[in-house]
Amino acid sequence: MNESACTTILVGKKASIDGSTMIARNDDTFLPLTPQRFVMQQAVSGRHETLESNINGFKAPLPESGYKTTFTPNVEVDRWGVFNETSINERNVAMSSTESVYGNERALAYDPWVKNGLAEDSLQTMVAPFIDSARHGVKYLGNLIKKYGSPEGNGILLSDANEVWYMEIVTGHHWAATRIPDDAYAIAANQVAQDHIDFNDPDNYMWSDGLQEFVAEHHLNPSKDDFNFRRIFGTDNEKDRHYNTPRVWYGQRCFNP
Repeated sequence: MNESACTTILVGKKASIDGSTMIARNDDTFLPLTPQRFVMQQAVSGRHETLESNINGFKAPLPESGYKTTFTPNVEVDRWGVFNETSINERNVAMSSTESVYGNERALAYDPWVKNGLAEDSLQTMVAPFIDSARHGVKYLGNLIKKYGSPEGNGILLSDANEVWYMEIVTGHHWAATRIPDDAYAIAANQVAQDHIDFNDPDNYMWSDGLQEFVAEHHLNPSKDDFNFRRIFGTDNEKDRHYNTPRVWYGQRCFNP
């Protein structure tokens, strides 16, 4: 799987045989072997520590307290960065980051990437030990993006015993998240995947502060009747049709009746 591009599957509890929620993502690399470690980070309390990325210079204080959490970082951190990537914390909240996604130039012109913002090499470290549920994880990360900004587009997978969420960061400060229905599954490739966002249904959708106003102010929505997150912020080009859409199609071909 290592030579494939990142592809994600998210499964609701009524769509799995045993009633468990599931999230999974394969890892892309151009190397045949990318050694990683499995780390069990113990719970911490009273810590005073700052995280500093050796990839893009992101710097932020870590919370004083955090849950016991598993991670799968790179072995060659000095060369490739930490990239903790996947985790389950002691509250049984699972997280995987990230599924790279790409915002379009039209939207990014008004909210560009933040060069030293919170990138995927630091994202898992900054979120996973500090969240109590998948829903909490979306809100927690959303607040970090509001504060620090993002230097890239990312799709984040979060699950607990009851809920599965998929969150996409598409500009320097804007994002949206969708709760996967209990009786459904979703496949995502390296392309913005969420479509309709229902702002009257906060139980199943979340979004960045001012998202609707941002889109309206800069006339980013090509539709008068719907708020299609993918059409507003995503890409739809030859690369997508060759590289991304086929992986989603193949995933659905494997799992659909």
